[in-house]
Amino acid sequence: MQPTRRELMKWGVASGITLALSRISAAESLSFLDRETLPGRGVPRLAKGRVDGIAKVTGAKLYASDFRAADMPGWPAETAHALLVRTPDASHIYLGLDLDQLDAAAKPTVIVTAADLERIGTRVPEFYAGDLFCPVGNTPLYLGQPVALLLFDTFDAQDRARLAFRNGNLLKFGAETGPLTGPNYAAFRFTRVAGATPDAPDVYSPIQEGWISPGFLESSGRPIWKPLPVAKGGEYVKGATYGEAIRSSLAAPDSGTLALARDFETQSIDPMFLEPEAGLGWYDTAGKELHLVLGVQSPFEAASAVAFLLGEATADFKPERIDANFAYLGGGFGGRDHTPFPLYMALAALFFPGRPIRLAHDRYQQFQGGIKRHAFKMHSEIGVDRASGKITAFAADHVLDGGGLANYSPSVAVVGATGAIGMYSVPKVDVTTVAEHTRGVTAGSMRGYGTLQTMTALEVLIDEAAAGLPLDPIEFRRRNALTVGERTLTGNPYSVSVRTIEILDKLERHEIWQRRAEEKAKAREGFLVGTSLACSAKDYGTGADCSLGTVEIRPDGSISIHGDAVEMGNGIGTALANRVAQHLGGIADAVTVAEVNVFGALELVTSGDPYSMTQAAQDAAAANPRWVPAISSATSASIGAHVGTQAVAEAARIVFRFGLWPAALDLWGIPASDPRNQQFEEAFWQDGWLVWSGLSPLPLAKIAARAHAMKGVTGAMAHSFSRWAWAQATFPIGTDTWSADIDALAIRRGADPFQRLDRSVVTFPPTDYNRIGTSFASACGTLVRVEIEKATGALRIAKAYSVVECGQALVPEVVIGQSQGGFAMGVGYALLETLPPFEDGPGNGQWNLERYLVARGSNLPLHDLEIELLPPLSPKEPPKGMAEVVMIPVVPALLNAINDAIGHRFQSLPVTEAMIKGALA
Repeated sequence: MQPTRRELMKWGVASGITLALSRISAAESLSFLDRETLPGRGVPRLAKGRVDGIAKVTGAKLYASDFRAADMPGWPAETAHALLVRTPDASHIYLGLDLDQLDAAAKPTVIVTAADLERIGTRVPEFYAGDLFCPVGNTPLYLGQPVALLLFDTFDAQDRARLAFRNGNLLKFGAETGPLTGPNYAAFRFTRVAGATPDAPDVYSPIQEGWISPGFLESSGRPIWKPLPVAKGGEYVKGATYGEAIRSSLAAPDSGTLALARDFETQSIDPMFLEPEAGLGWYDTAGKELHLVLGVQSPFEAASAVAFLLGEATADFKPERIDANFAYLGGGFGGRDHTPFPLYMALAALFFPGRPIRLAHDRYQQFQGGIKRHAFKMHSEIGVDRASGKITAFAADHVLDGGGLANYSPSVAVVGATGAIGMYSVPKVDVTTVAEHTRGVTAGSMRGYGTLQTMTALEVLIDEAAAGLPLDPIEFRRRNALTVGERTLTGNPYSVSVRTIEILDKLERHEIWQRRAEEKAKAREGFLVGTSLACSAKDYGTGADCSLGTVEIRPDGSISIHGDAVEMGNGIGTALANRVAQHLGGIADAVTVAEVNVFGALELVTSGDPYSMTQAAQDAAAANPRWVPAISSATSASIGAHVGTQAVAEAARIVFRFGLWPAALDLWGIPASDPRNQQFEEAFWQDGWLVWSGLSPLPLAKIAARAHAMKGVTGAMAHSFSRWAWAQATFPIGTDTWSADIDALAIRRGADPFQRLDRSVVTFPPTDYNRIGTSFASACGTLVRVEIEKATGALRIAKAYSVVECGQALVPEVVIGQSQGGFAMGVGYALLETLPPFEDGPGNGQWNLERYLVARGSNLPLHDLEIELLPPLSPKEPPKGMAEVVMIPVVPALLNAINDAIGHRFQSLPVTEAMIKGALA
């Protein structure tokens, strides 16, 4: 059932502006709601495959960059064009634009600067704190900071100006000031000392004591990590004292301990998604409606940020309603999560009222302004008992280059630090981390999210420790692998299955490992062969994740699904369809993703910060049956399968239990008083038929028709929330009650409108769970065999094997595809990709793919890469997040294999052909 206009308008109000959010799909369809739905009613589709597969391969308009004004029903047909101008200098005073160098055909119609934003009263959302444009007379905050937004009537004018800015010097600068300095974005210390036995409580851990930060800084701005003998910061002194004791033991090991200390550096890289950021906007002055077309990983946040930006603007620049339409993404990898791009798109539309306008980065602009992966500098120390081969202690110091704006730097620092011991059980750990402000391009969320950096350094160190004992590298990992019930760095056990030993066993039995000595011995003349491995366990989720979902079934048995998770190549639409099919017996022919406008019936409200609120505040807010800790999450942190499908799965269960099941009982002639009424979990679906022992199978369409005739539940709308455990609530449904891992519910009977049901009981995960750091993890191990040419240092990956565990694989083909893509990204990160910091880097606006090297087919073992998925431990095991973990072990496995081939351990990335040649020389 399509949402009414009233439901759309009720969805949300921010800063006095009504929000309506939609998702765009094929523009060829006439109806907006029809065209945003795939595969679509009556559209041919494969019996097995992605719900968006045909639309993609036949070239339907799906992505934000595809759209122009003429594609949008009700919009004026002509598209204007915008250009975001960024500074290549962050050490001189900015004096403005020199537009006299532009010829007449390249002059902008409108120029938007910092002064204009001040004039109209915009506000910068807290997450993006800093000037949206560098004011004239100031030193830019960072390289690539926008200085102006130029608006043009025609594409030709914009294109001429774009080339002139790239090839000329159209920005004016004055006196040299040097780069601006700013405070660190975050500094944390994570220390754990285990109890005397595995079952004993920890002596000290973050989950018991809370997270700590140093209270004092050096004159340079670096934290003072030593515990100072002063009253201030007592909590820090306590943790730091334990941490310093761990470090002292590593600095002066006894004869029975192998101690290693190493430095490792990783580089800044670009997410390199296929589609640079793009958008379309139109400010309809007659209706005071701002219409946007965007492609982001966080639709709800993007629309809310735009509403905040304009919430106190002058009358001419404050829309009464924002209609934000969300398209498919041509790749995300974290780089479109909380991107500031929507803010500039909105400003372009408002400063060019009445005319649709397009803002689209080319690859140069995306390099200059897009979010980057953090460069890390790491010092790591490890102690291993020589007799048992068990790790006794680990310590590390991490320094992250966060670039010019904070973005997700504090979170990346935390995740990298809490993941620093990977898949291992270590009784004594001390890790410090600091995310620094620099003049570089902003770094933020990206696939691997800090753990790619810290686990690469760890797995290289683990391999070296195994060699130093000496002990077989798989056996060394096996002896130290974290098992079920053992505790992570923060002091909590994972609350999901832990299968690292199983993965190690698979690696050990594989022919790549079994034949490593044979392959090394028979290497071709002039070549060296090396074989090695790496393993990782990567968390998924953020600790405050939520999803929205609606499932409806028609009398003919056709199924519709609405979800708020975003499609960015991750196959989330197909995952939604497959998970619902487990409960309803059929694959949906109408799946809508990245949509948060059709859940008005839930009437949700939220308040506070789910990451920092107190238990008392949560308890008080939860008394309102409409309140939830957060409404909609970004599709990031590998939450698609685990979180993104949760609400629709629970909605589908309700449709079955209170709609299809009573209808099936009626068709079977089983009265309501029969005890079999409650045995719904014993029935199962096979090829669209409901099967129950001793009774004739029933087709889905027949059951659905009877459910509608009986006014049973034919639609359910749900919201779910996870803080390392699902919120749970109980709802009255007819004369029954239903408890589930959701916190809000609305149902539809027959063809009636949705009606919200007030929960009678709700339990939200305790706010103390924010101390956990992570509680969900999946694991992956990778083997590689490399062949290196002695004369040149050229490396070829001869064979590779990855084994992945991800719980229930909703779409195994997509999991395989994610693993293949992760392997390619790992190869690029390990061997090819790099961005220099500062003036020689992407902030200068001169970077493109002729300088930035990504992995190509010739760099990959296209026909010799094997991916194996471990089956779930139980049919009831839920899906896990896996998109990040499949990339991580690829990088250290390659470095370890290079060492096996040439006898040299590299301690920085990328390891280039020239570096290998130099080591051989």
